[in-house]
Amino acid sequence: MKQQIIECIEKYQTIIIHRHVRPDEDAYGSQMGLAALIQSNYPEKTVYTPGTHDPALTYLGEPVHVEDEAYNGALVIVTDTANQERIDDQRYTMGAELIKIDHHPNDDAYGDITWVDTSASSCSELIYELYEYGEEHCAWGLPAQAARYLFAGIVGDTGRFKFPSATEKTFKTASKLVKHDFDRSTLFDGMYELSKELLQLQGYIYQNFHMNENGAAYIKLPKELLEEYGVTALETSALVSSLGNVKGIRAWAIFVEEPDQIRVRLRSKGLVINTIAKQFRGGGHPFASGATIYDWSEADDLIAQLDEVCAQ
Repeated sequence: MKQQIIECIEKYQTIIIHRHVRPDEDAYGSQMGLAALIQSNYPEKTVYTPGTHDPALTYLGEPVHVEDEAYNGALVIVTDTANQERIDDQRYTMGAELIKIDHHPNDDAYGDITWVDTSASSCSELIYELYEYGEEHCAWGLPAQAARYLFAGIVGDTGRFKFPSATEKTFKTASKLVKHDFDRSTLFDGMYELSKELLQLQGYIYQNFHMNENGAAYIKLPKELLEEYGVTALETSALVSSLGNVKGIRAWAIFVEEPDQIRVRLRSKGLVINTIAKQFRGGGHPFASGATIYDWSEADDLIAQLDEVCAQ
């Protein structure tokens, strides 16, 4: 599979790399890390990284604007995106060939070439694996900027190596990446520093979340509350792991009201909760998923299912 991907990369002059909407560190890390890797080893090629920018990720980088004409005869690669509806910028179908590289369950096997490995901690880990193959067979090098992107993606998707997805292979990959010349302290500052407004909202979450005897917990953040704290719905993604620090919690849901829907972020400590997400227009990893609902009564239904999973 890696050989096929490299042969495809070598065949095309223009390569456009997409990732998922509402990006996180692994979305940016795998997309921009792969772009930096290709550009460094094939400087004659044109590589684009489109998508809607999340200002919270500016410390990592920013996407670029791509004209429609660039897709003519181009190779399109989509990283870290399980389902086609979650691909940021639906022009991904306009290229000559499509590659999917991902570590989520392969429920939507799109693409002419599909490389999915659910045992990987992150898509960034897979990109590093692709680099190692390229290093051995094509004399690829890894620029420091690509190493920085991939390290950020791995750290972000493993919760600083706390999640079960961080395997021995993950730690070995991280140990190789940190040998490259990038400033980890500055990178960590960008990843984990929070604004005063977000910290105050985090305090509200700790004071007002609900948890029952089974370890099922939740917090509802209506849009009026977000306005009161001066925080956008997108910015709340930085707080999704906050309740994981609470003793006794087994699984939790954070409900964030947006103008036209309610975004649900689901997390657990070892319980499979993506089955719940799939019932509410979502999906994701077994222990980290997302869903979408359209009224607060649905939230109560989801909470009931979360409690049932914890009770079992």
